[in-house]
Amino acid sequence: MEKVALHLALLALGISEGDEVIVPTLTYIASVNAIKYTGATPIFVDSDNETWQMSVSDIEQKITNKTKAIMCVHLYGHPCDMEQIVELAKSRNLFVIEDCAEAFGSKYKGKYVGTFGDISTFSFFGNKTITTGEGGMVVTNDKTLYDRCLHFKGQGLAVHRQYWHDVIGYNYRMTNICAAIGLAQLEQADDFISRKREIADIYKKNINSLVQVHKESKDVFHTYWMVSILTRTAEEREELRNHLADKLIETRPVFYPVHTMPMYSEKYQKHPIAEDLGWRGI
Repeated sequence: MEKVALHLALLALGISEGDEVIVPTLTYIASVNAIKYTGATPIFVDSDNETWQMSVSDIEQKITNKTKAIMCVHLYGHPCDMEQIVELAKSRNLFVIEDCAEAFGSKYKGKYVGTFGDISTFSFFGNKTITTGEGGMVVTNDKTLYDRCLHFKGQGLAVHRQYWHDVIGYNYRMTNICAAIGLAQLEQADDFISRKREIADIYKKNINSLVQVHKESKDVFHTYWMVSILTRTAEEREELRNHLADKLIETRPVFYPVHTMPMYSEKYQKHPIAEDLGWRGI
């Protein structure tokens, strides 16, 4: 599961109560919930109007002496501005976590997402680009983080002593059957992504004069996990969704900004771009 992989990544980084993790408000709620599981505080940032990804300028404004990490979420298959985010994180001695749940195979300046951060996660839920039904993956080039992930995912089993547990761990292991399904899916990943891009091109060719299709920015390879559009108004969105439902065409709204949801709305905040995208997007 996406939230399990993210929780494991945060644990490996030592994120805990009293820490702050910067995260986009325009995301699936699992990204934010994983931060709360550790006792840390999610700090929301607004979106970029063109790419829909987290705003680098807003990230910079939200950094405090409690900030420990920036969690990048590559929303709907479009990469974040990783060059600026990594540069900012290094200058402030912060970890970078990449949530690649929706962006398997996406690239930023020719480099795959998931290879920029200190640690990165992927989701293999049933609707993702490749799937194991449920499950996810954590990747890192840091041997210490890798070992900590192994330690926490297997009930905190000690390396030096058989059946001895030296930390509070979790049963976060993937089953062999799910892993086998994932390997088979991996063999077809390029074909899946190619087809998604073909479908996105069809939408752009046929409806871009009526609505705004989520576009591919310069220097990125967008995998279009779900082709997304913006209507002119929130009212127009509902009219369009109702019309499509009458034609037996399923749609869903884009993610509502997490800061507007009851469990995260105690502190009044405004993130105008994310809110606008959240009300107009399909």
